[in-house]
This record gives sequence, C-alpha cells and structure tokens, in this order.
Amino acid sequence: MQVLENKLSVRHCLTFVTGLVECLCFAGAVFGWASLAFVLKVDGYFSSLCFNTTGVNDTQILDCSAQDEQLSLIFTITSFMNNFLMLLNGFLFDHFGTTVARLLATCCVSFLSSSPFPPALPFLLFPALPLLAVGGILFLITNMQVGNLFGSRRSTIINIYNGAFDSSSALFLIIKLLHESGVSLHAAFLFLSACSVVHVLRTFFLLPRTFIPHPLPDRYAYGCEQTTWFVTANNSARTGCLSLSEKTFRECLLSRFFVGHLLWLSVMQLRHFLFIGTLNPMLLRLTEGDSSLVSRYTNAFAFTQLCAVLCAPWNGLIMDRHRGKPRAAGETEQEADLRASVLSLFLTALQCVLFSLCASVPSLPLQYLTFILQVLNRSFLFGGIAAFISVAFPSCHFGKLYGLGMSLAALFCLLQYPCFALVNGALGGDPLYLNISLTLLSLLAFIHPLSVYLHCQKLASLRDKRKNTDFSS
Repeated sequence: MQVLENKLSVRHCLTFVTGLVECLCFAGAVFGWASLAFVLKVDGYFSSLCFNTTGVNDTQILDCSAQDEQLSLIFTITSFMNNFLMLLNGFLFDHFGTTVARLLATCCVSFLSSSPFPPALPFLLFPALPLLAVGGILFLITNMQVGNLFGSRRSTIINIYNGAFDSSSALFLIIKLLHESGVSLHAAFLFLSACSVVHVLRTFFLLPRTFIPHPLPDRYAYGCEQTTWFVTANNSARTGCLSLSEKTFRECLLSRFFVGHLLWLSVMQLRHFLFIGTLNPMLLRLTEGDSSLVSRYTNAFAFTQLCAVLCAPWNGLIMDRHRGKPRAAGETEQEADLRASVLSLFLTALQCVLFSLCASVPSLPLQYLTFILQVLNRSFLFGGIAAFISVAFPSCHFGKLYGLGMSLAALFCLLQYPCFALVNGALGGDPLYLNISLTLLSLLAFIHPLSVYLHCQKLASLRDKRKNTDFSS
C-alpha cells in the first residue's frame, strides 16, 4: 500500500512539473506579441504599406502607421479567437475529455511552427496566430485540472499554471533575440514544431484519457496504467454531479456570480489586450522613433513577463489560506472558498486601476513600473478567472463556464481595434483621453468582489440568526 501511494505521489509531482514546463514554454506565446511584431517589422511584413511623407521642416519621414494597424489587427483577431473559441474548447473538453482536446491543441500549435510564412505572404499570419492561441489555451485548460491532484493546494496550482501561461509570452522574446543573432524566424518555428512530440507523450503517459475528478478518489490512477474501473469512476465523477443537487448549467449561467465575474473579466482583459496590442506604436511615440530604445523597452517588457509564474502563486495562496483552518459553525467549504476569494478579486481590480493609471502617463521611464504592474495584474487576473469558477460552481460545468466566460469577454475585447483606429485618427496619435476612459472603465471591476462579499455577509448573518433561534428554542 505504501509503495503504491509513493508511486502515485511521484506521478502526481511529475505530472505537475511537466505541465508547468508545457505552459511555461508554449501555452501563452501569442501574448509576447510585442516581441514578435518587432521581428515581423524588421523582416518587412506589410512593409508595402509604409510610404514617405513630409514631416517638420520639410524633412522626409517614413510613415508606417498602416503597417502598425495591420499588425494590430492580427493581434486583435488572435486575442479574440483565443477567447471566443474557448466556448467550443470548453464543451470539447467537457464532452470528449483530455486526450481529444490535447491532440487538437498539438495540431493547432504545429500549424504555425511547421509552415513557412514569408514576408511576401504576410496575410497567412491571420489564420496562423489564432491557431497558435487556440492550441495554447487548450493546453492550459487540460493542465489546470492537475490542481485536483493536490487537494488543499488546488487554487495555488491553478494560479501557478496560469502564471506559467503568462510567462510563456517570453518565448517570442527568445525568438527575437535569436533573430538578432542571425537565426531565421522559420528556423525557430521549425524547432517549436519538433517539440510537439513532448505534448503527445504527456497526453498518453501523464494525463488521463477523460478527466481528473474532484474530489479525488482513493488511489486514483491515470495515464498509461489507467484501468477501466478508474475510467468509469472518473466519468461518474464528472457526469454525476447533478445527483448532488448541484446547480444546472443554466442556473450557473444566469447567476449573479457568473454575470459579475464576466464584467470583472471583460473590462480588465480589454485594458490588457489594448496595452499589449499597441505597445510597439506607443514606444515609437515615446522614444520619437528611436529603434534601439524601442528594442530595449520591448525586451524589458518581455523579461517582466517571465515573472508572471512567480507572481501567480500569491493569488492562489490568498485563495487557499483558509484551508486547514476550522470553519465557523454551519459554514460550508464552498462558502469558505467564496469568502477567501473576495480579497483576491478586490486586489486584482485594484492592480488593474494602478496599471492603467501608469500606462496613461506619457513618461518613458515610468513604463518600467507599468510593465511590472501589468504582469502582476495579468497573473492575478487569469489565475483568478479559473480559480473562482472552480470554487463557485460545480466541477462538471468548469470547462463550459470557463470557455463561455472567456468567449463573451472576447466580444467585448473587439473594441480594441476601433480604439486603436480612434487614436490614429481623431485623436491624432495621442492616446491620453482613451487611457483615461479605460481607467474609469476599469473601476467597474470592483462590483464583482463587492457582490461576493455581500453574499458571504448575508450567509453569515443567516447562520447567526439560525444559531440564535436554535439557542432560544
């Protein structure tokens, strides 16, 4: 028995570590867009849209605003597809399980990595980048269930994986640095394609064919040694949730928690996506076109993204801090989880407002602080999305609710392209008023933690009233 438990413990740790590497190296690469956009401009993608124009004192300058607009459009579509297709990804994961979802993810990621995209055919980037994003998010969804293996540390593990997802944006920084050393973009992508064998090996040997249930059955096994009994038990754990008088998917969808969480996510995600998508032209404006300074700040931004995996566990620890402590009389585990999530939700909203304020100030040195606040807030945001859904709703609806929430938020994030066009057009390239508006919009994120706090206070008040009634009788 002890040998079996030790074997399972080693497998759990190996699954966690390899999943962390997978998320860290591949899952969220598209959010390193600022680094990739720099390389694409150097290689001449959409360079035909640049033209000479007359500047101050009749000097000739090269106007590449149309090129920036096309690159921004690629990121807008990519970030939209990344989120919007999460609805399909969530249903796919909940219905077909881990193996099918991961094999599809591997195919999506390999499309960009194994296909040549020369500067003469820049429009091929429009399907390629969204496929890379969809594959990456499927890797994240299938890895987040690994948190179920670790009981009381579940939220911390989920946040660590989301932090690794954020940090993987540094992959395009590495490609940028290799490109500056003479390595072609195509050669770098071919190497990434060869790494797909790692995804396949993890799929069949270190992850279940279906799901990792929560709570975890005794001596739960998975991977290449998964038996029919465990498959049956696993499927029962997922499809039998309604036998526990849990909420239906429709009830979860129409609940105040889901609507508030959607608002909380949408306003902050729009702020982040717009910042990432317009970072390159913003740096060009602040540096007055100094390409060496733009490259330095782009590298600094990408390096700060590596710290996301270090920031994300803090949010998980905040949400898991109550576990192991005695609960109040009559307090359920879900209520305790919700109460613990209030601080996390509030801090995430506060970080976003501070990040947006710094991004609004047209000071180049201040952008170092903006980068730090952005990566801290982003690691809290994307880890908090999954962690809150996992504690507020039944686990059998996790994939669908997570996917639907991200999909609906993606519709809201489509505003980033007209915002970019507004800056280039009516605002004359100065994003100050837009940044102020986005900062004010970010204040709406405080509604969600307030709603959850009031709900917990109401439950506590009902418990006290019930306790006093029982004492009186």
